[in-house]
Order: sequence, then structure tokens, then C-alpha cells
Amino acid sequence: MKPIIKSLTSLLESVNMAIKQLDIQSDKTKLTTLEDSIAEPDFWNDSSNAEKVSREASELKRYINSWEKLQSDLQTTLDLAQLESDDSGKNDFENILQELTSRADSMLVAVKLSEEFDKNPAIVQISAGVGGTDAQDWAQMLQQMYIKYANTSGMSVEVLDTSFGEEAGIKSTTMRITGPFAYGLLKCEKGVHRLVRLSPFNSDNLRQTSFALVDVIPQIDDKSVHINEKDLRIDVYRAGGHGGQSVNTTDSAVRITHLPTGTTVSIQNERSQLKNKATALSILAARLSELARAQKLDDIEKLRGQVKSADWGAQIRSYVLHPYTKVKDHRTNFETSDTSGVLNGDIQPFIEAYLEQNISK
Repeated sequence: MKPIIKSLTSLLESVNMAIKQLDIQSDKTKLTTLEDSIAEPDFWNDSSNAEKVSREASELKRYINSWEKLQSDLQTTLDLAQLESDDSGKNDFENILQELTSRADSMLVAVKLSEEFDKNPAIVQISAGVGGTDAQDWAQMLQQMYIKYANTSGMSVEVLDTSFGEEAGIKSTTMRITGPFAYGLLKCEKGVHRLVRLSPFNSDNLRQTSFALVDVIPQIDDKSVHINEKDLRIDVYRAGGHGGQSVNTTDSAVRITHLPTGTTVSIQNERSQLKNKATALSILAARLSELARAQKLDDIEKLRGQVKSADWGAQIRSYVLHPYTKVKDHRTNFETSDTSGVLNGDIQPFIEAYLEQNISK
């Protein structure tokens, strides 16, 4: 039992240290403040803000509870292991240790996320690339992959805008994913993703290679970013669904173009044009701020010319479904043959491998 006790002690020390480094106590104080505001009698007068605060409180509570539960489970298991007088329960403790280690490894990734916007919500945009209908189907598969990952990780997903393909899939989609360290985790997914499979849209069932671009930016406080209104073109139009079907009968969808850079943001998830405009402006501010940082500019007013948020180039990851099954990240060389698991949201190992490689540099 001594090796098990030693491993449990070391793991508990790592978790206790992480709780201090991540300042979970401050998160608990913030949660108390949020819960106090929710208890106010006029809290739901502003339904939009109330939903935002409620969601933030729920995510924060889930995050805090996950750390406290891990800490408690480790302490309880260690106490029980130390009471064992012989090795009769060794196998049971080894199984419990394996499960606790897996949980801890996944959660300790947060300690590596210390950059400025790592704790912020993530704006994820997926665009179909080369590959026609297959590429549009692939873009939708990626959308579902990230939604499933977020759901299993205790995050919330809000689909802000989707442009559907004529036959299948989507041309593009924009999602907001919120939860502790949403951007810090999902920034690892930025780049070109390649799919190789037998095409379900080809009558000859030939092998098809398709591409999709994933762009991830942090949501920031748009009030801290100044955008000259003269640089904007704002268009409103009727929100559409599959096959051109209208989502509603009013021109509520909003498209905002930043003229100096050609950066465009479209939002159509709300029935209110004002809400869609506010969301679009917020995302535009975040995107321009990201572009300015990438070009090492201290002011987005200095951004000029046609600027792209991400480059088409060598893929960061390949998903091969035929003639064999494998998902490989070309940046870290991490790979797995469990393609079904990955497409169902099990991308945490890829994220951990990427963070481990970049933190160790």
C-alpha cells in the first residue's frame, strides 16, 4: 500500500497547490457576489443581463465544486488507504487511484493557462474550405464536436450565427463558448482541420479530402476597444435557416463590416435586431483587438488593408476515417485511433498535448 499512499499524497499536494495558484477562494467570493445579486427582488427586470449572470454563476459554481470534490475525494481515499493494515484492498485502491489521477490530470491543465485572456469566453468560428459539400458537412461535424466537448467540460454553448449549405452541412458558424478557461483551452484548436473519408455525397463512394478552418478568439470587454463608427458598414437582413427558410419575418439579422480591414461579423441568433447588433459589435471589437495584437499594434485604428484572422496553410490536425482510422495533430504528433471518440468531443488529450509542448518551450 505504500506506493499507493505515496501517489495519493503527491496528487493531493498538486491539487492543493493548484487550488492556491488558481485562487479558487477569489472565485468563491465572486460566486457569493453573483448569488447575492440573483437574490435581489428586481434581478429579473433586465432579463438579458439576468440570464448572463445566472449562467456565469452556474458555471462558476460547477467549476469550484469540481475542484473541491476532487480535493475531498483524494483526502478521503488517502485517509482510508492509511487505515489499511494489509494489501487485501490493494486492487480496489489502484483502480480508485487511476480514476483520481485521470480527473486530476485533466483539471491540472488549468494551471498552465496563465495568459491574459485564458479565462475569457471563446468565440469559435468554423468555415468550410476546399471540398464542396463534403467540406460543408465536415464543418458541421466540427461544430458538433466542439459543442459536445463544451457540454462534457461543464461549459455553455451559444450558436450566434450559421450559414447553411445548399445540400448539406454548413458554410460557416459562429459560437460563443463560456466557462472557466474556455478561451485558454479552445485556442489550441485554431487552424486548418483536414478530413479524409469515403464521401457520402459521391455516387461512386470515392475517397474525399475536405478542409475546414477553425478560428478562436477571446471575448473581451468591447468598452475597452474604440472603433470609429465611420469605419463601419451595418447591414440588416432577414435571418434564414435550412434551404433559405426564414427563421422569422423581420429583418433582425445584422452584418457589420469594418471597412479598413474588410473584417465582417454576422449575427442572427436573436429576434431582436438591437441584441444582434450589440453582439456583433462585441465580437468585432474582439476580432479587431486580436488582429492588432497579432500585428503588435497598440491601437486597432492602425489596422489597414485586407486582413484575415487566420491563414489557409498546412493543416494542424488530420482526421482519417478511410482506409484506416486515425486522428493526428501535426504540431505535437499526438495521435489516436479512436476517431469516433474524438468526433464525439473527446479532444482534451489533444489540448493537453498542445499546452504541454508550448508551456515547456
